[in-house]
Amino acid sequence: MGSLAVAITKDDVRAGAEMIYGAEECYNHSMELLKALGFPEGVMPLKNLDEAGLVRETGFVWMKQKAPYEHLFKGTNTKVRYDTEVTAYVEDGKMKKMTGVKSKQMLLWVPIVEMSVEEGKKIYFKSAVGIGRSFPASAFADEVNTKRVEAVSN
Repeated sequence: MGSLAVAITKDDVRAGAEMIYGAEECYNHSMELLKALGFPEGVMPLKNLDEAGLVRETGFVWMKQKAPYEHLFKGTNTKVRYDTEVTAYVEDGKMKKMTGVKSKQMLLWVPIVEMSVEEGKKIYFKSAVGIGRSFPASAFADEVNTKRVEAVSN
């Protein structure tokens, strides 16, 4: 007996989405989303956003920026690369099935597929192979002021 394969297109997962356009509007939307999920605002320092969306029924979100961006988190001494588009499924305190985010570990770029916040004190990042690391949420607090200026300046 044959198997049934179902292809889900990009449009399928975005059906019924609330969409936001423009740098400042997208920035504000992403900050509100992070806050609602319990994450510190500095944890996703995306730049030059031009589109964001949320499908409330499924929790699917995406944020598009004009170009890929690398950021060094000084509080954790970790370099992170954000692709042009970052996607995830969100629920309270968690972002799952993430795409478009990689962390440099040793000499390799490792995809980050999940992040969760524990009581607002620690953030746990999980890689595609199931290995993860946690950092104090306060390590991302200093990123907010720099991020705000860069996000809407271009």
